[in-house]
Amino acid sequence: MTSSSAPDPSASESPDLSASESAVLEAVALGIPGALSDLGALVRIPGIAWPAFDQAQLERSADAVAELARGTGVFDEVRVLRAHVDDTDELGQPAVLATRAARGGKPTILLYAHHDVQPPGDDELWETPPFEPTVRDGRLYGRGAADDKAGVMAHIAALRAVREVLGDDLELGVALFVEGEEEYGSRSFARFLRDNAEALRADAIVVADSGNLDSETPGLTVSLRGNARFTLRIRTLQHASHSGMFGGAVPDAMMAAVTLLATLWDADGAVAVEGLSMREGETPAYSEATLRDETGLLPGVSPVGRGDILGRIWNRPSITITGIDATGVAQASNTLLPEVSVVISARVAPGQSAQDAYDAIERHLRDNTPFGAELTFTDVDLGDGFLVDTAGWAVGLTRGAMADGYGTAPVDLGVGGSIPFIADLVREFPAAQILVTGVEDPHSRAHSPDESLHLDTFRSAVRTEALLLTRLNARTAAS
Repeated sequence: MTSSSAPDPSASESPDLSASESAVLEAVALGIPGALSDLGALVRIPGIAWPAFDQAQLERSADAVAELARGTGVFDEVRVLRAHVDDTDELGQPAVLATRAARGGKPTILLYAHHDVQPPGDDELWETPPFEPTVRDGRLYGRGAADDKAGVMAHIAALRAVREVLGDDLELGVALFVEGEEEYGSRSFARFLRDNAEALRADAIVVADSGNLDSETPGLTVSLRGNARFTLRIRTLQHASHSGMFGGAVPDAMMAAVTLLATLWDADGAVAVEGLSMREGETPAYSEATLRDETGLLPGVSPVGRGDILGRIWNRPSITITGIDATGVAQASNTLLPEVSVVISARVAPGQSAQDAYDAIERHLRDNTPFGAELTFTDVDLGDGFLVDTAGWAVGLTRGAMADGYGTAPVDLGVGGSIPFIADLVREFPAAQILVTGVEDPHSRAHSPDESLHLDTFRSAVRTEALLLTRLNARTAAS
């Protein structure tokens, strides 16, 4: 892996920076090549939490993150821990917990990221191998390069710079929590919080698992949609039958499925389920041309929904069919299918509970079932959305650090995706201010082939977090 030669934004620092802040930014600039090298080493580890993959690689990934945490010289203790899944005997995946007690009445900050990654999918869809970090055109390509090993390294690189400059004057309390199963549903997350509540308790929590408006404009995520995901089985026959002999009189499961699922949207492609709410909120300017550029929307294919585009993504519900079990094209025969199963993934507007949204969707499907088909609902997975109270002191501090770290004023973002475990953080630590940040930009392609990290964005994100830590170190917990 080679490093980027792009110019460092530290060349034009704000005149309002203190001497220690300027020194920290200089340390960040000197440390970026090493941080990118360490990021490349993490990307080479295929740590995937799903049981079908080699779990030894996930343990290797956790151990590597633990060594990076120890190497900062910041922490009093660094451990690799597991928690039980809910109230079962099953253990979750390995997480790293590093802690440093506050000194001199300073506040404590909790830094979160995750070291597990999505499966790579079909290697042939990648321009370069998914676990071989490759730099081209100012981006680092590889599975986890953006989501979320860059989040891990943003924490590590910022801590290194702050420790180097402040030395013994660093009195800030710091907890680093790097989860090992976020991509697999954070199944032991809530239990981990309960088991380690005192070690994790903080005045502010930085969740480095979101994104920015673009590669140059930082964003503080102030709203996230919730999620309601489930499997629906649609059954019309006790067994398959000849489509020529009985087609036209017997409704097969695929016919019922297509007819039923089409009722979820109206003619504009907007969700047509009574009981799903939407949120009103201002959004930045965002054109259809930008949407096409960032998503690869084919020429001639129109966007769906109504209203401003970002409002559709941030503040309104969406429903997507993400999987289907039916006869494949290669095995197709003249047969009436007895049953079809689909995975339905709904995104829930911020402010509505995921349970209420799921209830509305299930009710809609039952009320609109065609031909008396039999419906079965299984594998229900719910996660509530998130709304930030932007009046808190930590939000103002973070916005200022972003402005100085990126050299561009930040924007408040809504995000169409979901981070359900934030609801667990809110429940366990109600007094903490939660700051959702990230290193991704709209071209990062997280979860997709050719996932990548914009190197200048990473550099700016590290600068931002280093400034935030430095400024927090200048505060007292009471202030």
